[in-house]
Amino acid sequence: MAGTLTTPPPGALTRRSAALLASAAALLARRIALLTALLALVFAVVEALPGDAADATSERGDDAGDVARRRALLGLDQPVAVRFLRWMAGLPTGDLGMSARGEPVWRLLSGPLPNTLLLGGLALALTVLAALGLGCRAALRPGSTTDRVISASATAVLALPEFVIAVALVLVLALWAGVLPAATTAGPDGAPASWTMLVLPVLALAIPQIGWNARIVRGALADEAKAPHVAAAVLDGLPPRRILTHHLLPGALPAVAAGVATSTGMLLGGAVAVETIFNYPGVGALLAGAVADRDTPVIAGVVALTGAAITCVLLAADAIRAWAAGIRR
Repeated sequence: MAGTLTTPPPGALTRRSAALLASAAALLARRIALLTALLALVFAVVEALPGDAADATSERGDDAGDVARRRALLGLDQPVAVRFLRWMAGLPTGDLGMSARGEPVWRLLSGPLPNTLLLGGLALALTVLAALGLGCRAALRPGSTTDRVISASATAVLALPEFVIAVALVLVLALWAGVLPAATTAGPDGAPASWTMLVLPVLALAIPQIGWNARIVRGALADEAKAPHVAAAVLDGLPPRRILTHHLLPGALPAVAAGVATSTGMLLGGAVAVETIFNYPGVGALLAGAVADRDTPVIAGVVALTGAAITCVLLAADAIRAWAAGIRR
């Protein structure tokens, strides 16, 4: 009968659910394989550097025999592939190995890594909110002065590296205006002593990504505006804001999610430089010391944990794209 709603048979729903689960599992496997390859590359790159952890951490007065014994103690007399596989074997249980100076890597990371994740998380939240606001504002008035100013500003800040923005923020807001601290001091728990010390590092990280994502939001909304259902909504006389929230944004979500996922890696990567400028108690200083010591387990531990965080965001972006694709069907 015309107009009667039909429900897909249970078998079709089961097959579709199974296909979605298989796709998600395959995607997760690819992400894990990519992270594993990245960790293998870390071991290979550190191995290619001149010297090793035994040389870098040797004490004054150590002779060749002392260095050789230390090298054997650290397992550096084993092939790099063996050391990598041994380190990977402990990863599922949370064992990140021992540093070249004899401390568990998880203990070294337990303080600075949460601070870095806090910094990156706040910068990511600010990026999403500001980019959505600016991109939607520009999309509501295409071709207007507001649209042109937002697009030009987004392009300008996108071209600036984080350390340039960080120096400019320190100069203007800390030294000239004196409204925010220029450096970070750690409290008794190792975290920043005051929330005000987070403002400048978060802004330095977020501003370039706001420019990048505002352009993505604006472009995605412009592409979605060409869809027939949007034209029908305009002809029906719906208010622009309702068209934006109910017809444009749902279709633009996959592109926006992909942009945010890309920004996650860039934010965590840029955090190392920003932490150095603001003396922020994150993994930046620890990572720099680990590279100087040729301390492969520490470097790999940082890569593994930050890579896991980025993978979670990527999987969330994939879920949003799958959800948006399901709505379109």
